[in-house]
Amino acid sequence: MSSPAPSSASRSSHGSRGSPRIVLFPSAGMGHLVPFTRLAVALSAGHGCEISLLTALPTVSSAESRHIAALYAAFPAIRQLDLRFAPFDASSEFPGADPFYLRYEALRRCAPSLLGPLLAGAGASALVVDMALASVAIPVARELHVPCFVFFTASATMLSFKAYFPTYLDDVGAGHGVGDVDVPGVYRIPSSSVPQALHDPDNIFTRQFVANGRALATADGLLVNAFHAMEPEAVEALQGRFVLSVLPPVFAVGPLMPVNDLRETGEAAQKQGNYRAWLDEQPPRSVVYVSFGSRKALPKDQIKELAAGLEACGHRFLWVVKGAVVDRDDAGELSELLGEAFLRRVHGRGLVTKSWVEQEEVLRHPAVALFVSHCGWNSVTEAVSSGVPVLAWPRFADQRVNARVVVRCGLGVWADQWSWEGEEALVRAEEITALVMEAMEDDAMAVKAANVREAASRAVVDGGTSYRSLAAFVRRCTA
Repeated sequence: MSSPAPSSASRSSHGSRGSPRIVLFPSAGMGHLVPFTRLAVALSAGHGCEISLLTALPTVSSAESRHIAALYAAFPAIRQLDLRFAPFDASSEFPGADPFYLRYEALRRCAPSLLGPLLAGAGASALVVDMALASVAIPVARELHVPCFVFFTASATMLSFKAYFPTYLDDVGAGHGVGDVDVPGVYRIPSSSVPQALHDPDNIFTRQFVANGRALATADGLLVNAFHAMEPEAVEALQGRFVLSVLPPVFAVGPLMPVNDLRETGEAAQKQGNYRAWLDEQPPRSVVYVSFGSRKALPKDQIKELAAGLEACGHRFLWVVKGAVVDRDDAGELSELLGEAFLRRVHGRGLVTKSWVEQEEVLRHPAVALFVSHCGWNSVTEAVSSGVPVLAWPRFADQRVNARVVVRCGLGVWADQWSWEGEEALVRAEEITALVMEAMEDDAMAVKAANVREAASRAVVDGGTSYRSLAAFVRRCTA
């Protein structure tokens, strides 16, 4: 429970030392929550802001609940604001929809009535809202005369696409499919890389995506978890208003760095402990780390092919297996997914787990040499911060756009012919084996990834491009 919120009349919109009081409002999913908590720590500990994190409860996943609890335990100065809302009948209105998209919709419906009192009670001098909630939160903040900034937790390239996409739809007209999208000032996003849901104009995600894209022009500013050296075309096109002439100021504040103090405790930490000890026993740069993130599970037949490919590659590997979309529903055993025979054959050389791991800790470990990743943006930024090369295997949503960023900046490689969600083709074990072996032997790619890490480090230190951008945002909130 959050502490009682004082009335707006009893609190100034700035702290006792003139620091701004900023309310952060993430949506759902670890891909959104993690960068919001990193932003909260950066603003609180690094820039002296008074921060409240507005959290919708109950969370969709157990991972979100644990992460939020760890944040408040490690950073008691960050204030907790709880938003509890009534669910709606999603099964009849949006049958079969992604549970995280349904949470976005539930938040969008309750925000007009519930957000205002929470902002007023917090004495907010600014609201930073998740992109998924932009079109409903901005009007509420405007009515209260609270500046509203939108935080885009993915790449600058994807933000440029999102900002331009409504204009693209207006230009092609209703009834036409989504083709290649030439984003002004950036580059062409091929139709095959456009998030799958956007090809269906009636999809719940498409409706949200377009509404939020149109709302960007009405925000007081946009924050993006990106940095100039990694995505120069996109950052310059956004900040120069080449993508869209009506965009507000854009603050490229990434990569928001992992917070070392956010560790699991208790029983959850005990379940995780085996991977740390196992990594410590492996030689330097010998391990392939495999994870497809917290949002989606691979089909069972693709899991079998991946298992065979990892077994045949000959390298040590740490594989985090996900068996269900929502972790609370993931009750199956590894032996059911992979078979006891496989687990016996790879014992010692490979560690397979269904437990949550501290990914940034894994990527920083000297034993890890390659990251086979779905290219969710959190995973990409963590690979950047650690300098670990990426073998990109995007699965859905913005991940093909992100994979292209990975290749363009030199962080890794992408087998762009490999299938993603909704395509029937399986990626065969032989293909996986060949590309993993090739990537593990590519010393030049490792050097390039290290260079990207150095560029990221320069961006976030005092005086760097991202540090200056975040400081400029804080000044906007203070004015």
